[in-house]
Amino acid sequence: MVFIAHCLLNQNSISDGTAVYPAAFKSTVRLLLDADAGIVQLPCPELCCLGLDRGDVRGALRPVTEENTRIRREISQGEPAKRLSVLADYAMYQIEEYYRHGFELAAIVGANRSPNCGVDTTSDNGEEVPGMGLYMSALRSRLDEEGISIPMIGVKSDEEAVKKLQEIL
Repeated sequence: MVFIAHCLLNQNSISDGTAVYPAAFKSTVRLLLDADAGIVQLPCPELCCLGLDRGDVRGALRPVTEENTRIRREISQGEPAKRLSVLADYAMYQIEEYYRHGFELAAIVGANRSPNCGVDTTSDNGEEVPGMGLYMSALRSRLDEEGISIPMIGVKSDEEAVKKLQEIL
């Protein structure tokens, strides 16, 4: 089983014009299908917590890391923060069910630079910085609490995802 950031399977969920492929990371999907790996699409925290326009229809006019910092700030407070916690709980429930029933949990794949789904890098203070996004950090905390070990890999491109997943599968 591979749990994968929503936008890697649905580039239409990216509102700020940073989609790098039409539709999806196609080579990644082909690799996973050819490997007979189950694919679980994680919910998009930004879409589910702030909406497709991320709460600001003019957000796409700002530089990506600046807009991502605004998104990070918005999701970390109030109702969006509560929704983010619910989304992490929902993903954890699925992970725990597959784990409990003996499925191999190969990886969680996140989108580096994302304020929520970044694994190795995220956006904060107007720039790309080392660290995890809010959603991946919440998942990591829950996984650690439950003693479930799943590699988390961060990617920015289809080619990078294929390369990193080939090492795991």
